[in-house]
Amino acid sequence: MELKEQLSGVLGMLRPFKAYLREAGLNAGDQVVYYGCPGTCTPFIELLGFAVRDLPVEQVYVPYADEAAAKVIRPVGGVGMQVSGDAARVDPKVVVLMGGLAMPGVPVTKEAVQAAVGTHAGAKVVGVCFMQMFEKAGWLDAFAFDLVIDAALDPVRIWG
Repeated sequence: MELKEQLSGVLGMLRPFKAYLREAGLNAGDQVVYYGCPGTCTPFIELLGFAVRDLPVEQVYVPYADEAAAKVIRPVGGVGMQVSGDAARVDPKVVVLMGGLAMPGVPVTKEAVQAAVGTHAGAKVVGVCFMQMFEKAGWLDAFAFDLVIDAALDPVRIWG
């Protein structure tokens, strides 16, 4: 993959994601399925979901690679997008892999994620990570990413 552009801030992460989905040829009811770690990836998934809330797609969250535990992501008035308690079927047109899955110590292997993604032939694959996590974990060569958004949280400043 080659670097297409360099942006900054939260909008630098959200705008390219939304632009990609707009151009992906998705139809009403097509699924965008996010695979990520419970807790740490969830707020970022909800943020990405909020950015594309006006697209006519169904959004689904899969904890780790456990599709049997998939949940619907839906709007909550006055709050934003939230992972619901409602079970979801998984039939993605776009798979979004979150970088937390590639972090050391996470209870899912790259091979388990590859197996889950591999059952959805034809789905586009997007990666969203921070601090070169996919590169550091060797995932760039392990998945046929159509788009990777790699954001930085550096520096983190603490004031007191």
